Amino acid sequence: MSLMSIHGVRVTGGIHELTEDVSGSPYWNRDIAPSLLKDRRWGLKDIAALWISMSACIPTYMLASSLIAEGMNWYQAVLTIFLGNAIVLVPMLLNAHAGTKYGIPFPVYCRPSFGVLGANIPALLRALVACGWFGIQTWIGGWAIFKILAIYYPAWETAAPLVAGISAPQLACFLFFWSINMFVIYKGIESIRILLDIKAPLLIILGLALLAWAHRQAGGFGPMLSQPSQFVAGGPKAGQFWLVFFPSLTGMIGFWATLSLNIPDFTRFARSQRDQLLGQTIGLPATMALYSFIGVAVTSATIVIYGAPVWDPVVLITKFKNPLVLAVSLFALCLATLATNLAANVVSPANDFANLWPKHINFRRGGFITGVIGILIQPWKLVADPSGYIFTWLVGYSALLGSVGGVLIADYCFIRRANLDLPGLYRREGPYWYTGGFNRAAVIALVLGILPCVPGFLDVVKLAAAPAFFKSLYHYAWFVSFGVSAGVYYALMRGARQPRSAAGAAG
Repeated sequence: MSLMSIHGVRVTGGIHELTEDVSGSPYWNRDIAPSLLKDRRWGLKDIAALWISMSACIPTYMLASSLIAEGMNWYQAVLTIFLGNAIVLVPMLLNAHAGTKYGIPFPVYCRPSFGVLGANIPALLRALVACGWFGIQTWIGGWAIFKILAIYYPAWETAAPLVAGISAPQLACFLFFWSINMFVIYKGIESIRILLDIKAPLLIILGLALLAWAHRQAGGFGPMLSQPSQFVAGGPKAGQFWLVFFPSLTGMIGFWATLSLNIPDFTRFARSQRDQLLGQTIGLPATMALYSFIGVAVTSATIVIYGAPVWDPVVLITKFKNPLVLAVSLFALCLATLATNLAANVVSPANDFANLWPKHINFRRGGFITGVIGILIQPWKLVADPSGYIFTWLVGYSALLGSVGGVLIADYCFIRRANLDLPGLYRREGPYWYTGGFNRAAVIALVLGILPCVPGFLDVVKLAAAPAFFKSLYHYAWFVSFGVSAGVYYALMRGARQPRSAAGAAG
């Protein structure tokens, strides 16, 4: 293992470790400081478990349903999901490289491109959507507890609303699940890694067990898997496959577009670039495809078993009467939702809020802020209209965040060639302190990347009508915002003075 020292940084096997004391900086605290070599406890297994755990969740199980409703057959839907995740894996691996090489979290990774203060723009954009998803996932976890316990306490189903439109039992289950999330946040990020390692194999086993049960009970997987595509000749949507495919592909990319930005929050603890690269490649696309297939196959079987499709796994589980099956299912659903929620929707905003005011907000306090916002948004009202808020606002918002990814990758990969001044990331007088703390090139590129997608977005959320061209353009929102922002940023930065970076820091 090679070892060398450059400008207050010790380099060991390609991993850069800060040796200079920058703790006096107002832009530093322990939770956003570069991780040390001794903190690198995430191996290939842990990184793969991260993605297996996050992918094995209720939204993934139900993901293919929307594509089948649009006219795809089962393998077209699963293939679209796999392809979307294979595409989003590329920017994810590129952003992850910086986390592993320098041990920095997402908001600090934004500093070279956006400026030390400007980094709060992409960080808060990412935090905002995470807070929305945190509240929704926490409500889903509490609702799963409520629905299964209501089998034994039927009066709960008819209990009168107590506050904000929900009953006392519903509120109690929500707050109980919320408190579990807060406890894990209190214990820190290492407890999240352990939780993910437990969940990954358990959920794969239980998913396959559910698949085997459905196949046995239905004598096969049912009519849905034999249903032809509606796009074939003579079908109701003949010749329209590509009109549906590309918007669907953008939606699948948008599903994890946010995580493709803040993946350094996790890979900063990886032992090596090989571990994070192989772990993510193994864990993400295949698990998303497998769990979406399980959702389609089991739902198809329920048509035979119950006479109607049951897409929601929580509703399906309530049809079982065996106490042991219910107990195991309840535990699995809660664990699935808890692990996905913490990894996908807490780690990022916790670090993002810490970056906003490092001397007063640490990871734990940032996580608690996320938790409070998760209650204040009243997620039960958002879930009441999932097509309007979850799948329109949040997924659309995620797709628009491609512009942030375009700036970050253009800066790290093409402008700086993966070389950063590690101590300088935390200094006001360092190379990433632009005029006023903001890099105007990044802000301009971000705005120009988002602008072409705004008319279509406003049309989708029914705030303003858009011309046909912009409606069509919005179907490719992630690609458009990513490409425009990357191109504009590169052109502006290449036309300006060459950015300063860590001299001789290649490797």
